[in-house]
Amino acid sequence: MDTLRIGGELEVHRLGYGAMRLCGPRVTGWPEDREGALRVLRRAVELGVDFVDTADAYGPEVNELQVAEALWPYDGVVVATKGGLVRTGEPGEWPKDGRPEHLRAACEASLRRLRLDVIPLYQLHRPDPAVPFAESVGALRDLRDEGKIRFVGLSNVDVAQLEEARGIVEIASVQNEYNLGNRESEPVLELCEREGIAFLPWYPLDAGELARAGGPVEEVARAHGATHAQVALAWLLARSPVTLPIPGTSSVAHLEENMAARELRLTAAELAALA
Repeated sequence: MDTLRIGGELEVHRLGYGAMRLCGPRVTGWPEDREGALRVLRRAVELGVDFVDTADAYGPEVNELQVAEALWPYDGVVVATKGGLVRTGEPGEWPKDGRPEHLRAACEASLRRLRLDVIPLYQLHRPDPAVPFAESVGALRDLRDEGKIRFVGLSNVDVAQLEEARGIVEIASVQNEYNLGNRESEPVLELCEREGIAFLPWYPLDAGELARAGGPVEEVARAHGATHAQVALAWLLARSPVTLPIPGTSSVAHLEENMAARELRLTAAELAALA
């Protein structure tokens, strides 16, 4: 299955694009080649990408502005963004802020930057241990009920948090780290598959020990004339019908390489070797 329906309604192809890498160094500020970043976004859409993931913390704010400049009015493209992290001005620091008042202000600011009346998918970037999780999720429910967002998503959550959130509002997606080398979120993915929730693996290209010289990733890649990254993406696409990997890059060439993974079909024996 090449597509899935987020929230049962938003049909998108199952290989999206994560725009974070279009910012400056350490996801801070503008990139040196501003026009080059816009070219990457536009080329992604030309290649059939119709799901783009961003966040207010990327830049901060820069990434959402880039997405709007390159792709607005988003004809056929679903834009997802996130709130709940803030930037202090110190590169590498990502403090959490899950207070309902912050999430409301963050959502409204994202609406303005993205030039949207409704955000198709708005995700809580990470639970804030200083704020009751139910309050953060409840804020997103209220924003949905007010028509500011269409669907609610979560990011960086465990099974218990996902179940708690589902008792508050319908959850359309979960974005967790998951790849060949890190499968700690396997239970979350399994729950998403049972419930028809889209699962967005971030950091999708890491293959860990499987990518060692002479290892299974290298053997599979050689058999198909593919790159390690393409094998990692093909594995994610084969892993479950609800996976929607969002590889990011600031290079058109690398983008085109990633998108070619859609054509790579791994055999049952190859999938077993990568298990």
